[in-house]
Amino acid sequence: MAEEVIGSVKEAIKGILENVNGNANAKNESITAEKKPSTPEGIAVAYGSLVIMAMLPIIFGSIRSVKLHKLKKSTGEKADTMTKKDAMYFPLIASVALFGLYMFFKIFQKVHINLLLTGYFFVLGVIALAHLLSPVINSLMPAAVPKVPFHIHFTKGEGKHKEDIINYKFSTHDIVCLVISSAIGVWYLLKKHWIANNMFGLAFAINGVEMLHLNNFVTGVILLSGLFFYDIFWVFGTNVMVTVAKSFEAPIKLVFPQDILDNGFNASNFAMLGLGDIVIPGIFIALLLRFDDSKKRKTRIYFYSTLVAYFMGLLATIFVMHVFKHAQPALLYLVPACMGTPLLVALVRGELKVLFAYEDHPEEKPEKKEKKEKDESGGASSSSSSKKKESKKAK
Repeated sequence: MAEEVIGSVKEAIKGILENVNGNANAKNESITAEKKPSTPEGIAVAYGSLVIMAMLPIIFGSIRSVKLHKLKKSTGEKADTMTKKDAMYFPLIASVALFGLYMFFKIFQKVHINLLLTGYFFVLGVIALAHLLSPVINSLMPAAVPKVPFHIHFTKGEGKHKEDIINYKFSTHDIVCLVISSAIGVWYLLKKHWIANNMFGLAFAINGVEMLHLNNFVTGVILLSGLFFYDIFWVFGTNVMVTVAKSFEAPIKLVFPQDILDNGFNASNFAMLGLGDIVIPGIFIALLLRFDDSKKRKTRIYFYSTLVAYFMGLLATIFVMHVFKHAQPALLYLVPACMGTPLLVALVRGELKVLFAYEDHPEEKPEKKEKKEKDESGGASSSSSSKKKESKKAK
């Protein structure tokens, strides 16, 4: 009797498992049937859009970088530029950060990590988008909305030891801009929609190209060369880069659906391009535009030629990726294109020395610095001695 009961229980369990497996298989089949492969037209639209979205931050960011460079020079403000040492260490730091993220995704639950990162990038994205949209919104703001200025100023210490902690000026127009950017941020938080992601991504890219300045051509070559090998190793040598890119739910990449022609804005099969593949070549191309601008030429030959080379490099990346059906390190194609083009142009024009000698902010040589300091100290001592003589005469 007991054996019969046990046998019936086993059969029941077996039947339940078969039903579960059958339902799961049916579900998988339905999912496969629903997710149709992207059409050639859809793929072309997706990658064409990504290429356009990659070009725009470089163009606008480079133009804005020239304006920022001129503004800092006119005000005498010291610019934050990447040194050769920074460029050498950057690939190592990036590797540690990338592998650290990979380990986090392996050890901890992806949901919790992405929740933390989403909050962090929400704040950064709102600030970046507000900075980008501010000139546009200010120009479109109707005269009926008054532009009331505000000034937040926190200081530390008194007298000679007084230091600025926060010194920020803004207006009511900036507040409107911040509200609009925050609304887009909330949309991204709630829906994670690809359009909101791209708005933040484009804002990050444009601000990055505008504000991250390479001081000279050699620094750019060092940076691009290091990241060339960095990208190849982490994409071809390991699965780290691809895993992090797919797991990382943050606006650090531009995406565009390949099935948008079939599913519209609710499409879900995305092609992607990392912001690093835009910003890193972008800051190098921006340097070339500042170089062109410094020569007071009518044409911007270094900028335009390298921009075209970047475009061709992107097309090569997409082509190879589709031929070999494998993720490609974009910098493998972009770095030779972006570095080789200005060198070739300079060689043809006989401007290699001029190109390598150019610096955004020329650094003073140690000898000149010492001489300047001596002159200043000498001037100070002579002025003090003259004051003493005058006081003696008065006595």
